[in-house]
Amino acid sequence: MRRKAFTLVELLVVIAVVGILVGLLLPAVQSAREASRRVQCSNNLRQVGLALFNHESATKRLPPLGDYQTSGNAVYWSIHARLLPYCEQSAVYNIINFNLPISQQPHVAKLRIPHLLCPSEINDRERPDGPTFTHYPHNYGYNAGLWKIYNPPSIVGSGSGVFTVNQPQRLRDIIDGTSNSLGVAEVKAFTPYLRDGGTPNNDAPPPITPDELNRFGGEFKSDSGHTEWVDAWTHQTGFTTTFRPNKSCLYSYQGKVFDIDFNSMREGRSNSVPT
Repeated sequence: MRRKAFTLVELLVVIAVVGILVGLLLPAVQSAREASRRVQCSNNLRQVGLALFNHESATKRLPPLGDYQTSGNAVYWSIHARLLPYCEQSAVYNIINFNLPISQQPHVAKLRIPHLLCPSEINDRERPDGPTFTHYPHNYGYNAGLWKIYNPPSIVGSGSGVFTVNQPQRLRDIIDGTSNSLGVAEVKAFTPYLRDGGTPNNDAPPPITPDELNRFGGEFKSDSGHTEWVDAWTHQTGFTTTFRPNKSCLYSYQGKVFDIDFNSMREGRSNSVPT
């Protein structure tokens, strides 16, 4: 009885054709996946925006960029935390005691909040903070203004953004109009940054170039900016408009180059040094 079969050459040809087709299709599949991720990221931003307006409708105020006037220099709760009930996260909101600092509620800080993470974020993972505490990152920050955002011992923040320290804004306070003002933007998780150097002084204008920013100095942290969704500090849940979006601020440290963030002093950590 005769049996039908493929020759080795025919099999190799088929495999080669299949490989070529896969090579042609893969970029299209990857592009479609990334387009889907962009849509989901935009939906996340839209959800945060709706939450802000629902918060304003319920309380007649937008949430402040942190409240540093109640309990000294403890870490304070972020806008993200304040908006949880308006983002279908009431279960998380209800376990938070806003009268206690974050450091006493590790069960909250380590939670992963899905709508606060872009699906393209490569660092969707926990960040250990010491032997017993864990934080979870996020990808959306709130507009704190151009450059200087807080000048203690004044209680009210001095930022020019939609969100200010210790001061809930009203929609009527946004004199350029809500359609013309930045509210929320994507931020990179695990951002390196300089902090708490104490410079510049109160009257220093915004830097024009990243080199000017780097000369202010401070303690270098390699990977912890925008890793604490619960935290009101601007380098964690905010952004400023000192430079245009996606501007690289390159800083060399121990032979490596990092794209950094910066603060002169974390809010609430000094009674005299501005942020």
